Amino acid sequence: MQAETGLETKFARFGEGIKVQDDHVIEGYASLFGACDQGGDIVSAGAYAASLGAIKAEGRRVKMLWQHDPTLPIGVWDEVREDTRGLWVKGRLLPEVAKGREALELIAAGAIDGLSIGYRTVKSAKNTKGQRLLTELELWEVSLVTFPMLPSARVAAKTDELVLDHDAMLRDMAEALWLARESLAQR
Repeated sequence: MQAETGLETKFARFGEGIKVQDDHVIEGYASLFGACDQGGDIVSAGAYAASLGAIKAEGRRVKMLWQHDPTLPIGVWDEVREDTRGLWVKGRLLPEVAKGREALELIAAGAIDGLSIGYRTVKSAKNTKGQRLLTELELWEVSLVTFPMLPSARVAAKTDELVLDHDAMLRDMAEALWLARESLAQR
């Protein structure tokens, strides 16, 4: 998905994703390496390295937003790093901010269970299956979101266990159909 700013977004929900600690600390994977999303994109290991290095050298932070809205910061990411699995984040929702309080309640209730990255593509190539292989990304923000691009993966709030249930699978199927319809409508 590409916004008017030229930023792209990539949604993800992962089984060991958002964990809530101390009532406001959250952590999880915002991106997984090698996983093909519904947009046909695959993020390569190391895709964030240059961006994370530049952010650190400049003394900046990756922003924590609500639903990719730049007017709605809801917390701060204290750690953003690549590991062998993907892009891992840990930060604090700010309960002093109205949307931060709402996010905490929605995560606890299971209504919000996704993380999504906002980025610009620096380098990419098509593989033999026609999928876009993202090899270098400029990371701008990681948002808490409602709808993910990887519907088969789950997030468990306040637990380490994988959440798989029929309601979640039906929601994922509905989301996949909606995204496919939107993609066809844009052609």
